[in-house]
Amino acid sequence: MIFLITLTTILQSMSIALGVGSSTLAIINFFVAIADGKIDETERKMMGVVYVLLRVAMILILGTTLLLLYLNYEGSISTFTTAQLAALAVLFLNAVLMTAHLMPSTFGPAIQAGSWYTLGVLSSLQILGHTDFTLMEFILAYITWIILAIGIVNGTMAILKEKKLNKKS
Repeated sequence: MIFLITLTTILQSMSIALGVGSSTLAIINFFVAIADGKIDETERKMMGVVYVLLRVAMILILGTTLLLLYLNYEGSISTFTTAQLAALAVLFLNAVLMTAHLMPSTFGPAIQAGSWYTLGVLSSLQILGHTDFTLMEFILAYITWIILAIGIVNGTMAILKEKKLNKKS
């Protein structure tokens, strides 16, 4: 049993790392692709590969998280696990909404990146043994981080748009 928990935990950590890295690449690729005002076929292909990696990471993290929850369940769920499940739920819901084109691009990519980074931070906090935060502290930090991510993504897009307009002038 300890071997299975250890193996699943390692796979979960690798899945989170893959998701954080892929999410970073997705945002950067998007910025580079839209800088000239159009996404060409090569850029679209590269972004497609990154999106596949993101989906693989999402499936792996969901599977490993649920398996760890099952293997470690002792009658109640910790605040840390609740925080992790909440970030996962937002990650999946936002991905579905973005795929269905129901989430505006003003918010969707930033929520996705912010949720991946939240999972990365939670993973680091767990390694460090800092999992004694309250659910309210998590919610406030998560909302703050998402708002910051929305500002960073939209601010970068505005700068790129301004540079493009200045080149045309």
